Amino acid sequence: MSYAVWVVMDPIGQIKPAKDSSFAMMLEAQRRGLDLRYVAPGGLSIRDGLAHARVAPIRVEDRADDWYALGDFEDVPFSAGQVVLMRKDPPVDANFVHDTHILSLAESQGSLLVNAPAALRDFNEKLAAQLFPQCCAPTLVTRDRAALKAFVNTHGRAVLKPLDGMGGRSIFQANANDPNLNVILETLAGEHADLVMAQRYVPEIVDGDKRILLVDGEPVPYCLARIPQGDEFRGNLAAGGRGEGRPLTDRDRWIATQVGPFLKSRNILFAGLDVIGDYLTEVNITSPTCIRELDAQFGLNISGELFDAIERRLKTA
Repeated sequence: MSYAVWVVMDPIGQIKPAKDSSFAMMLEAQRRGLDLRYVAPGGLSIRDGLAHARVAPIRVEDRADDWYALGDFEDVPFSAGQVVLMRKDPPVDANFVHDTHILSLAESQGSLLVNAPAALRDFNEKLAAQLFPQCCAPTLVTRDRAALKAFVNTHGRAVLKPLDGMGGRSIFQANANDPNLNVILETLAGEHADLVMAQRYVPEIVDGDKRILLVDGEPVPYCLARIPQGDEFRGNLAAGGRGEGRPLTDRDRWIATQVGPFLKSRNILFAGLDVIGDYLTEVNITSPTCIRELDAQFGLNISGELFDAIERRLKTA
């Protein structure tokens, strides 16, 4: 099957190829002989009502240096026969949202978007988990600092986080009657009284924050447990966590059955569920990671599964 693959991502020269899931997808597209193109950062535009992108052909190599070579950039409209991998990292700020509006226009021009731009706009990755309360630990999202303090004191220990972070940034742990709690809430809410999420602390975090990958609503049979190291309570790899692959538990699979059909119905072909112990904490749909670690530990080809799903979509479009 012949089609073009355009990749919208953060600057490719700044990635770590051995760990980057977008890079794994590019390697698979190239292995399949597809027309692989790299979208210049900030290269989306609208011209006379049509969505365009500045794209260049790219060659990728699975090595630690000189991992890519770019051809010449040109301004090209989106059209049918293109699959666009939207893999730009959060924050989902105004620039990110505006890019999704351009990509929605690209959809109307016939391109297949992975993931759907409307879903990227509609589903905040932390709030999306609250669509499945049966899977979650007790959670409160509010601007009311008194209510947040009461939540912490009721549960004895809680994790507090902003709604727009990634990689474990700005996540705090607080105990009941913590003398620093006011400062933590001031830091998270900021001068604009931003929403803050509080979740009951799940002690199983010491065993790892599990990333479960879903391809077209179906779970990969192994997860990557990101285990906190030293005196750090966060398991995120970006915060120094150690990744350890594990088979899914029965509870993990049950959570996937609760979330997967919803994601598939919203044209979210690739997602990452974060699970601590028995509880879902996040539904990641912007640029989920951990492909390369799971592929390496279990001999998988998760990107291959993703492209198989993409090609099924293209055949039925």
